[in-house]
Amino acid sequence: MNLLIIGAPGAGKGTMSEMILDKYHLIHVSTGDMLRAAVKNGTPVGLKAQEYMNRGELVPDEVIHDIIVERLSQDDIEAGFLFDGYPRTLNQAIDLDAILKELGKKIDGVINLNIEDAELIKRITGRRLCPGCGEIYNIYFMPPKVEGKCDKCDAELIQRKDDNLESLEVRLSEYHKNTQPVIEYYEKTGVVRHIDAKQAIEKVFADIDAVLEGLCK
Repeated sequence: MNLLIIGAPGAGKGTMSEMILDKYHLIHVSTGDMLRAAVKNGTPVGLKAQEYMNRGELVPDEVIHDIIVERLSQDDIEAGFLFDGYPRTLNQAIDLDAILKELGKKIDGVINLNIEDAELIKRITGRRLCPGCGEIYNIYFMPPKVEGKCDKCDAELIQRKDDNLESLEVRLSEYHKNTQPVIEYYEKTGVVRHIDAKQAIEKVFADIDAVLEGLCK
């Protein structure tokens, strides 16, 4: 079973990916992880990627293409995979399909985590982290007992620099502009399943699980 999971910042892709991988034992395919591994291992593609990264430039799609081909050609992929955070654009989606076709594979399902921007704004801008023990809070949904203080270790809670409204609005705008065409592209093949990501974590995964069980039959 070969899957993609798509969702805006704060929609829960990371959490749902972990739960999917744990139950279905798929290979997690992350372009970020693949880039880091290729650079660390000094592969030809990794060295090419390193040149762009050293200049502070984004790694172009053609290099990402080579890294994906390299990764999807490895034997462990036969167990099935989950792409998390890729493809981000229509061109990347088209390219990924071409790569998979060449390898005799295809995307079986696309999990689209649907959630309103207003909810995402509360999830992200309301997030507070404990620098002491790592506990995570949300001032709207799961506030600490004492404002600004960690329940577990009494440390002062902090907010990540990019967890602000201005930064999030830019990220959401980019996401909607780039990802909507990706969703529409895969909908033409009938593989997209829309999941209500505003629900409790357990219910979101139960809905995803029902979809995946159907794909396994």
